Amino acid sequence: MIETNNIILNNTEIAQKIRRIGYQIYEVNHKESEIIVAGIADNGFFLAEKIVSIINEISDLKVTLCRVNIDKKNPLGLITTSIETKDYENKSVVLVDDVLHSGTTLIYAIKHFLEVPLKKFKTAVLVNRNHKKYPVKADFKGISLSTSIKEHVIVEFKKDEIVAYLE
Repeated sequence: MIETNNIILNNTEIAQKIRRIGYQIYEVNHKESEIIVAGIADNGFFLAEKIVSIINEISDLKVTLCRVNIDKKNPLGLITTSIETKDYENKSVVLVDDVLHSGTTLIYAIKHFLEVPLKKFKTAVLVNRNHKKYPVKADFKGISLSTSIKEHVIVEFKKDEIVAYLE
């Protein structure tokens, strides 16, 4: 059970943040014919699905959803995507994750995408923790939150609810 005083963002607030991120992504890419929204499995992909549904609701932009599989404990291992490399080559890509903590997962996922030529590359996160050890930033973020290094931000995706809390 989540204590209410530990909740950072409730379901309504998260829905508002996702909507805003969707609009921002569309504004940056409104002249593109297609964009790729790539979510880092698992929570980043769930967030990417929500963002894609907002972009589809507000625009006629062709949006391809991509799942990025990375071992977060061993990010140097094999990284795979649900679409072929040729499908995102020379396209605008937005890489999505739920929480940006140290930047390790994001930087290695970025490296994977930079192995092919891209037209544009941006990143999006729901919560930016500000404890980066790599020079990576979120271009689109729901909230920036300064926490202690011992605190953990958890984003739970349930069937009808998303909640972010501090543990």
